Amino acid sequence: MDKPLDILLVGIGGYGNKYVNALLDNKKERNYKIRGVVDPYPQGCQRLAELEKREIQIYSTMDQFYLEEKADLVCISSPIQYHLKHIITALDNGSNVLCEKPLSATVESGNQIINKKNQSGKFVAIGYQWSFSDAIQELKRDIIKGVLGRAVRLKTIVLWPRSIDYYNRNNWAGKIKDNKGNWVFDSVANNATAHFLHNMYYLLGSQINQSATLKSIQAETYKVNDIETFDTVALRTMVNDGTEVLFYATHAVKERVNPRFVFEFEQGVVTYDGSEEGAEIIAEFEDGSMKNYGDPFKDDTKKIWLAIDAVENKESIYCGPEATLAQVEAIKGIHQSVGEATRFAEKLIRSAYNNNEEIRYVEGLDGVLEDCYDKYLLPTELGISWAKSGKLVKL
Repeated sequence: MDKPLDILLVGIGGYGNKYVNALLDNKKERNYKIRGVVDPYPQGCQRLAELEKREIQIYSTMDQFYLEEKADLVCISSPIQYHLKHIITALDNGSNVLCEKPLSATVESGNQIINKKNQSGKFVAIGYQWSFSDAIQELKRDIIKGVLGRAVRLKTIVLWPRSIDYYNRNNWAGKIKDNKGNWVFDSVANNATAHFLHNMYYLLGSQINQSATLKSIQAETYKVNDIETFDTVALRTMVNDGTEVLFYATHAVKERVNPRFVFEFEQGVVTYDGSEEGAEIIAEFEDGSMKNYGDPFKDDTKKIWLAIDAVENKESIYCGPEATLAQVEAIKGIHQSVGEATRFAEKLIRSAYNNNEEIRYVEGLDGVLEDCYDKYLLPTELGISWAKSGKLVKL
């Protein structure tokens, strides 16, 4: 039997639990061994007792692990502000990397990761799960081949309520910097809904492992929660040779609306409506023909198995730092466009409870963003009384 592939997990609480579950359950019956876990606060892991029972060593730092062990693949689920340090440490020690999104907190650190990756001869994959799905990969290949013609305009909306507890779950949620001075820029666009902003840029990249070239950004940001960044964003990006990309996202609503998009091309329209479970991406072409690309949410652990394949078979990684830097550039552009998010007036704010957690939301905000989405406009362009425009930023 071949030697098992050695895997190190960095960060096993929060989203890191998904990696723990997938790798402990090993439903794909792959040949690997969890060689160690790095987490200074491992109590956040739901299966900590099982890790300990399997005698998987838990370390406080990656340096401690590498003094004793080696890893072929490191799966990183640490907070945004540690991505740079953890990816560099892994590469310096000869490991390949699968790191959760986003790539990094800043464009500068993203470029550092790209340079280090190129020097190391190892790969870095960034875990935007849609980008690893068969649905998105097939759609991107068709776009590159010109099957749909030139991209005209793309839009995505996602309204995901988040409670006050969500922002109190750690000391960096909604912060520009953490308490140690590390850049974070945690926001609705850089965490929970980052997938869907990245997805539009990724699909418009001229090569399978690249994203679009961002030319300009104009943003509007708002907040109902007591945070430094924003929990609501409406954003227009111009990319490549004049394609318009619009993005609407908020945590300040009462009812959940899953991601929905319309991508217009010269020779067809691609749509997706995540309000139904198992929803699929559908293209309708000018001649009336249609193509079903499938469900982009199908098997959200596929990125793990593809990363293992890439280590074992030296296969290419399509969603690496070069493909994900555009989203980091967009976050920078948003903060340049709007210095400080506009706080919603108290008279607009309501409270509701979901599973005993308080949600602060804005009455009518969902309708405003839906209207903006339908008309390809920002709230100020729609004439909304509370709206405040950000400046146009050239990138």
